[in-house]
Amino acid sequence: MATSETHEPSVELPDPAGTEPQRPRQKAVTIGTVCKALLQEFPDISISKIRYLEDQKLLSPRRTQGGYRLYTQSDIQRLRTILRLQRDEFLPLRVIRQELAGGRAEREVAAAPASDGRSLRRAQALVSTRDPGALYSLEDVVEETGAEPRLVQELEDFGIVKGELRAGVRYFDETEREIVRAVSELARYGVGGRNLRVFRSSADREAQLLQSILAPALRSRNPERRREAIEALENLASVTTHLKHLLLIRDLRKIAT
Repeated sequence: MATSETHEPSVELPDPAGTEPQRPRQKAVTIGTVCKALLQEFPDISISKIRYLEDQKLLSPRRTQGGYRLYTQSDIQRLRTILRLQRDEFLPLRVIRQELAGGRAEREVAAAPASDGRSLRRAQALVSTRDPGALYSLEDVVEETGAEPRLVQELEDFGIVKGELRAGVRYFDETEREIVRAVSELARYGVGGRNLRVFRSSADREAQLLQSILAPALRSRNPERRREAIEALENLASVTTHLKHLLLIRDLRKIAT
């Protein structure tokens, strides 16, 4: 729900102490103005989403003495980059954080047309069936995702995440950690573990389909053939992920009209 913060007028940030007086000041605007400015390109943008990105340390707007957020043009450009990486390249926030820390510029994101296959290649790089990555305890998952422990337990109860027991302690891999993070965001809208059965059922059916397509090659004793099969599996997973996204957007447009 929008607060009075959305109605604050635009202000100019004062020059930091010690800077040259002739240096031009950056005009700063409130979060509500930012939301309106990006609405045409990102119809699902909301004040709560921008605040969530700030909570995840991806944005650091200045604040007035009264606590109002003030976004400069640099802040807005960074936000636009984050939103494009989410929408066009399906990147999770942890990867976006790494991209920005590595110097990925907004112009580079804008310069890549959707038709050049870059989004698909990026998604493919994130779909790995070979290495589950590091393991995280429940405490680690809760700390990094901001999820409530009872939500993780609910996801276990409904088979959304399973974890792995080691010396009596349950650990979760990186994929399951990101599942918890995503569900934690959905929980803000009242989505619980039992509502996620549809996602699990869909994923199970898709996995079975891909397995049926590549089963002979995956069972091959020839290391080269099996390696090619795994690469094909990851590529197919990326394509189906992209297809599901497009189908969902199509159906959501019907709902919104």
